[in-house]
Amino acid sequence: MPQDAAFATTATHWGTYRSEVRDGRLVGLHPFELDGDPSPIARSVPPTLDGPLRIRGPMVRRSWLARRERAGGEGRGGEPFVEVGWDTALDLVAGELARVRETFGSRAIYAGSYGWASAGRFHHAQSQMRRFLNLGGGYTRSVNAYSYAAAQVIVPRVIGDPRGLLDDHTQWPAIAEGRGLVVMFGGMPMKNAQVHSGGVSRHTVREGLEQCKAAGVEFVLVGPLRSDAADFLGAEWLTPLPNTDAAIMLGLAHTLVAEGLHDRAFLDRYAEGFDRFLPYLMGTADGQPKDAEWAAAICGLPADTIRGLARRMAAKRTMISVGWSVQRGDHGEQPYWLAITLAAMLGQIGLAGGGFGFGYADMNGQGNPVRAFPWPSLPQGINPVKDFIPVARIADMLLNPGAAFDFDGGRFAYPDIRMVYWVGGNPFHHHQDLNRLVRAWQRPETVVVHEQFWNPLARHADIVLPATTPFERNDLSCAGNDGHLVAMHRAIAPVGGARNDHDAFADLADRLGLRDAFTEGRTEMDWVRHLYAVARQRGARLDIDFPEFDAFWEKGWFALPAVERPHILMADFRADPVAARLPTPSGRIEIHSAAIESFGYDDCPGHPVWLEPAEWLGGAGAARHPLHLISNQPDRKLHSQYDHGPYCREAKVAGREALWINPADAASRGIATGDLVRVFNDRGACLAGAVVTDAVMPRVLQLPTGSWFDPAEPGVPGSLDRHGNPNVLTLDKPTSKLAQAPVAMTCLVEVERWEGPAPAVGIFDPPVIEQV
Repeated sequence: MPQDAAFATTATHWGTYRSEVRDGRLVGLHPFELDGDPSPIARSVPPTLDGPLRIRGPMVRRSWLARRERAGGEGRGGEPFVEVGWDTALDLVAGELARVRETFGSRAIYAGSYGWASAGRFHHAQSQMRRFLNLGGGYTRSVNAYSYAAAQVIVPRVIGDPRGLLDDHTQWPAIAEGRGLVVMFGGMPMKNAQVHSGGVSRHTVREGLEQCKAAGVEFVLVGPLRSDAADFLGAEWLTPLPNTDAAIMLGLAHTLVAEGLHDRAFLDRYAEGFDRFLPYLMGTADGQPKDAEWAAAICGLPADTIRGLARRMAAKRTMISVGWSVQRGDHGEQPYWLAITLAAMLGQIGLAGGGFGFGYADMNGQGNPVRAFPWPSLPQGINPVKDFIPVARIADMLLNPGAAFDFDGGRFAYPDIRMVYWVGGNPFHHHQDLNRLVRAWQRPETVVVHEQFWNPLARHADIVLPATTPFERNDLSCAGNDGHLVAMHRAIAPVGGARNDHDAFADLADRLGLRDAFTEGRTEMDWVRHLYAVARQRGARLDIDFPEFDAFWEKGWFALPAVERPHILMADFRADPVAARLPTPSGRIEIHSAAIESFGYDDCPGHPVWLEPAEWLGGAGAARHPLHLISNQPDRKLHSQYDHGPYCREAKVAGREALWINPADAASRGIATGDLVRVFNDRGACLAGAVVTDAVMPRVLQLPTGSWFDPAEPGVPGSLDRHGNPNVLTLDKPTSKLAQAPVAMTCLVEVERWEGPAPAVGIFDPPVIEQV
């Protein structure tokens, strides 16, 4: 099949499609024939690919072009750009890389990327960038992910590895087999299940949940948003104050012990340290039993509701599901540690429908009954620079070079960053306290960005290299728990002067004498064929017969063999805790961790506890800012991608992101659906469009992430965001010294009707571009 074939397969993080091309333009993306629940996010793609916000040539910030590294960063975000040729732009980037390395060392380069720029295995922006920078001497890197950074640290401390977080989940048929109870802390939001890292061939969460419901599984939603559980589940909805999940779990655990409902035999055989946790739980250590009354006073649920739920959990096969959003609050390690502890107390870990699982429906793949497969990826090489930061500490790093920080038992120091190189991702979407980030972003001498559209990141760069979209290149899409390999055929030629990241890096590598090492002499299609050959070799070792490449490429997809029996998390450990011992120091589930205790952290002791959040509705700050803001994932886009597309923009309210507010809170403030409102706290303010609904509990607001950051005075910290970006309001602090993870869900605000003329949204107008 030719490269530019119409109706050939392509893939995105929100689904697989067939491209409809007319006269060289992509005019439609048609759902993959195997996908019975396709995502409509693709509607935003065709009209935007050659629209006014597409970056069509290399751009340089005007003052930086005139003064280079001496220009200062105060103009980032607001200055005009000058269009230059590719050779000029690449010479500038190569020169800066050489200057910074020679003067300050490679640790002065921070490589930012978030991996979601493309579902492709070859054109994976983060891998391309790291491969290139590693060849030249390395860079300061980030570790872990904004989505689940607290879990990435605490879960391996408790069970030895991150199983049940990204993969290895108990699969939907096994949950259905248990015919029991699923308690969903944070829910299972169907909107999140539209996407998956690595790509989606078939959306399977709805059919998995429907299978569970048909089998008689009961669901309980614990969280502030009714929409976090699909209506067809008929879930009981419990509405505690946000950020109080740990207190609820302690109340449940106390009830289990007080009423003799916990499985002591399981704890003795499979867990370590329950006796170190028990005095805290029962109050013999501090005089305060963590009983249902104590938990009720914190979370706002009736004590009888907590006790009743504990009894139901003990009486039935129970899956404890915790969404990623729960650990994105202050002290987010604690509810995850407690969820595992509760599951161990129930004694059902390793049984169908029992135990625990994290992130069900937060992406499409969790629980998907498919065979795991070790798909290949582009080799990144070895980074000789040892410096790193926890991913959400970027503003701390830029503002405080040389300052010390704790992380997972170690003590480190922030490097002095002179150059930021960013390929894929948008920190002005996913970071917290954007006004603080704007200040921090002014510190580096040079910021280089590869981007497709004039989003907020591109506008805050010094040098912008225009990148192709996935629809302008060839690649392979696959995910470890998706079950399909998809051929990503190029649908159209690159728009304007856009180039693949790989080609841009190859030309940069040429200027540094590294082209052959970077490309290995392969073209784009050579790499695609090579990665397929690696997958085919791995398949042969597992008795999986992949077709020849040309046959696969023409068909467009290959399905792995079906699983013979649905997987159950930690079933092997339950069957034989000696032969399948966990990779923890004790080989068992660590309810008490001697390692964490030895760190001496005041914000994460050696066993799970309740710790008061920095901001919450039960705290002193609620007097001035009496509403808790939930800044969750959007339903019409992946992160901030294609926010300028029609599918996103048609759902805006008053031209801004929609703010959900409970009728009682709206009435007391004179707010009606459709009103323009100002949401504010001491960190910033933004405008949003009100939607009055009882789908959000009283004293809680929902303002999803993803709206493009649109300050009224671009580049000026503290400026009013005109478009509804909640991260001008969120708190930039770590969960604890252990994980240093983000706490976006810990945020108090106030809201009021906007009086006077509505400021125009400006982010969907391209910046001023000057010619040389």
